[in-house]
Amino acid sequence: MNTPKELRYSEEHEWIKTEGEQVRIGITDFAQSELGDIVFVELPEVGDEITADEPFGSVESVKTVSELYAPISGKVVAVNEDLSDSPEFVNESPYEKAWMILVEPSNAGELDNLMSAEQYEEMVKED
Repeated sequence: MNTPKELRYSEEHEWIKTEGEQVRIGITDFAQSELGDIVFVELPEVGDEITADEPFGSVESVKTVSELYAPISGKVVAVNEDLSDSPEFVNESPYEKAWMILVEPSNAGELDNLMSAEQYEEMVKED
């Protein structure tokens, strides 16, 4: 399992990368491996508001459909359009090619509620 140390993680298996005033969000390597082959990704529109711990989209695999939960609240400023044509990027490259949304946080303090890579790995082991 690949868990980059520089990222933060949510209990719902999203990763978060801080980039200046914005955060990039995707699903973890662990999540994509549990889901299996991803065949469809549904994401919000640019300009949409997302709310921490609420669904913002979904991923569909050959096995199931899973909701994506917002790790923080804010405004969507970019969406990875490549995923509509190439949902397999989620399996191939969950941390690079398969980022999902770029968000301008409305409450940066919410980032303090996220886990470090070590904490996330520990949580996954306990499941």
